[in-house]
Amino acid sequence: MTTTSIANVTLNTQASVYFDGKCVSHSFVTAEGIKKSVGVVLPASLTFGTAAPEIMECVGGDCEYKLAGTEAWKKCAAGEQFSVPGNSSFDIRVSNAFHYICHYG
Repeated sequence: MTTTSIANVTLNTQASVYFDGKCVSHSFVTAEGIKKSVGVVLPASLTFGTAAPEIMECVGGDCEYKLAGTEAWKKCAAGEQFSVPGNSSFDIRVSNAFHYICHYG
């Protein structure tokens, strides 16, 4: 199931812009105090590092990703998600815009 809206959040209106504008996100905190971000990755091949564990939920578009220490590229499309360990990284390849929610923790 794809998340279409999140009610009662405190949104950081200043965007985080990465990789020369290839990734733009906004962080927010839910009413329960849980930090998340929502954004878009434009067509590119990028490597992201993680501090905390993350779940990347695709809410639009698609991507291919490869977790650090693995060789296989996997696909992720709308309604799907993938998990990334903390203190790690993942490579992502995007052909069309990949819209996501990043769930931290």
